[in-house]
Amino acid sequence: MQIKVLGTGCANCKTTLKLIEEAAAAKGVAVELEKVEDLPSIMGYGVMSTPGVVVDGKVVHAGGIPSKAAIDGWLAGAMTTPAAAAASAGGCCSGGKCGG
Repeated sequence: MQIKVLGTGCANCKTTLKLIEEAAAAKGVAVELEKVEDLPSIMGYGVMSTPGVVVDGKVVHAGGIPSKAAIDGWLAGAMTTPAAAAASAGGCCSGGKCGG
């Protein structure tokens, strides 16, 4: 999972980065965390209010420190991969009988 924290280096941006690091470590989720401070790059995501958070290429938050619940939700998405969902549902098709 790739997470980018967008911001020019303010305290809220640093806090957001730290909260995500701590939550990922607590949940045992491997994340590739990147801090983006370049203003044109930030604006390229359409984020006009920082900190912004981008998860796997999608802007999921902008403006203010995200809540712990929001961060946990983003990380939960990393723990629910298509392969894991298929395995918990009994594989790619019901009863292991593929109709193809």
